[in-house]
Amino acid sequence: MPNLTPSAVHEQIQAGTPDPIYLLQGEDDVEKSALAAEFVGLVEEGLQAFNVERIHAGDMTTGDKLADGVSALIDAVRTLPMMAPRRVVIVFQADALLVPKRESEAATRALDRLEAMFKSPEPQTTLVLVAGTIDKRSRLYKLLARQATLVECGAIADQADAERWVRTRAAAAGAAIDPAAARLIAERAGLDVKRLRGDVDRLMLYALGQKSITVEDVRDLVGPAALQDDWAMTNAIESGQAGAALRQLALMLDAGAPAEKILGQLGWLVRAKFPAVAPDDLPTAVEAVFRTDLDLKRSAGDARVLLERLVVELCAGKRARGFAPPRF
Repeated sequence: MPNLTPSAVHEQIQAGTPDPIYLLQGEDDVEKSALAAEFVGLVEEGLQAFNVERIHAGDMTTGDKLADGVSALIDAVRTLPMMAPRRVVIVFQADALLVPKRESEAATRALDRLEAMFKSPEPQTTLVLVAGTIDKRSRLYKLLARQATLVECGAIADQADAERWVRTRAAAAGAAIDPAAARLIAERAGLDVKRLRGDVDRLMLYALGQKSITVEDVRDLVGPAALQDDWAMTNAIESGQAGAALRQLALMLDAGAPAEKILGQLGWLVRAKFPAVAPDDLPTAVEAVFRTDLDLKRSAGDARVLLERLVVELCAGKRARGFAPPRF
């Protein structure tokens, strides 16, 4: 059976022409969950209660539990659809089902039954197995490589994949993103998953609380820009311009500025300017700087993410304009 990208599977679902068995694998849990949820759309909404079944295999840790779980799965797959052309059965944590942790006679019999079902899939049921990392040397994985459609989640193969990846991340964060905005951020990052993840994480932080993310938001945050001066970030913070401040922070980090130096600049801003321009925010700002300093020293998170969080916190509220950096 073929290896398909999530975008190709999405097209199959939209066309109503799914394959009998899918194995969604990889470490990208957000994408796996989102793609698995799309299969529910194969069944008319009013009939989903009768024709969509979700099974969690994570607790199938003994031979007896595995046997009972396999029996329930086979019954679900072999049940005929009710008033609909198709049933959908989704198995979460399927790696526990496919590669049991304990071997026993009961487990062996259960795997034999599972193997027989994979070899003879039910034409009116779409079976979706959602798994993490599976030993590709295992007996059932080798069988699924022949019988099922394998989908690697988290890999970006083309522009369409990148756009879908952005939309999925936005939806998982509870935000809607304009199609043009998703397209723009995908174009800027290309097929570089690391850069795409960083851009989307910064965008989610910048747009926190917004119902919709627009093209303007993307342009503000990840559009091309040049680092104009060493104090552009603090200028933006004092003006309450979170997008501009985050963009300047990114430019400083990309240019190789040490996180400690940037934190020192933010600490100076809080000590020297907040008493005059934001006295009500001073205690919270001092606490945020102190916490970030400790987190950086303890390596309690990615330095970029820690500084981005601090910048957003310092931008909260309206800052006075007209800040002039000190002269040294």
